[in-house]
Amino acid sequence: MNSRIPFIAAPLLVLAYGVIRILDGLDGSRGPGIAWTTGHLAFMAALVLFVPVFWQMRRMAGGNTLATASAAAGTVGVVALLAQFGIDIAVGFMSADNEAMGVLFDRVQSVPGVSAVVYDVVPLLFFAGQLALVVQLAALRRVRVWTPLLVMVDLILPFIEKDLIPLGALCLLVSFVPVARQVPASPRPAAALA
Repeated sequence: MNSRIPFIAAPLLVLAYGVIRILDGLDGSRGPGIAWTTGHLAFMAALVLFVPVFWQMRRMAGGNTLATASAAAGTVGVVALLAQFGIDIAVGFMSADNEAMGVLFDRVQSVPGVSAVVYDVVPLLFFAGQLALVVQLAALRRVRVWTPLLVMVDLILPFIEKDLIPLGALCLLVSFVPVARQVPASPRPAAALA
């Protein structure tokens, strides 16, 4: 796969998720149904693409301990978010309506440790790792100073209002395009990736 593609495709898939999420809520509730499932699958695809993004940014940052820890943290956050969105899809398939989804979500989140690992704490590593990597690239002058600011806007907007996810995704896309331009178009040989 072209090493630049994840930098463009991940934000576009987040944008798709945000738009589908808004459309899904036009009737006053979100899920279950095709929009719920499609949106969640789009975001899960984006999450998978963030893994090579994180590790490519680690290489661009010099592959030092801090860059490695940031990429690893981001990857752990990806795994937690994949579990969260997988649960969301399963709950959607098992529920007749939004109210039934709420009952199932309560049941899942009441399992000891699930809230912290899948919903509240570990997923934050995705955001922290991503921001840490971009800040490191800015400190090394590999990206412009505004790049971490745009990434921060993308990360903060959903916490303010989830309907702002598409706007955040556009900020992320604008911030990732210059980074993608610095990435070799084709994958490097395995020996050169270390």
